Amino acid sequence: MAVMQSRDNRSYNAGADLSSDQFKFVKLGAGTVTRASTLGENCLGVLLNEPTSGNAATVCVSGKVMVKVGAVAVAAGAKLCTDANGLAKTAASSHIIMGYANEAGAAGQIIAMELIQGGNAA
Repeated sequence: MAVMQSRDNRSYNAGADLSSDQFKFVKLGAGTVTRASTLGENCLGVLLNEPTSGNAATVCVSGKVMVKVGAVAVAAGAKLCTDANGLAKTAASSHIIMGYANEAGAAGQIIAMELIQGGNAA
């Protein structure tokens, strides 16, 4: 069961309509956050709410947080990165690790992960 605890959250302005992007990876640019859009890129964290453009986006930058799994299932303990749609996937060697799966998850499922601020090269 996915739960969140011991999180470090921040608020930013949404640079786009993120109302469909709750529990997806986001990135920071020009003082606003937008959904991650490049496979394996470094992200700011995971979006916790559903803001429209210009409104406050609450972003978890570290700790145990829920994240939505992409098109391929992930195993418990897997190193996670973002796909091109801000969804979690198992990281390959060229991807930035954003955290570790606390549980296994099927495609489209929301799972708990331990988020690492900044990530590391896999």
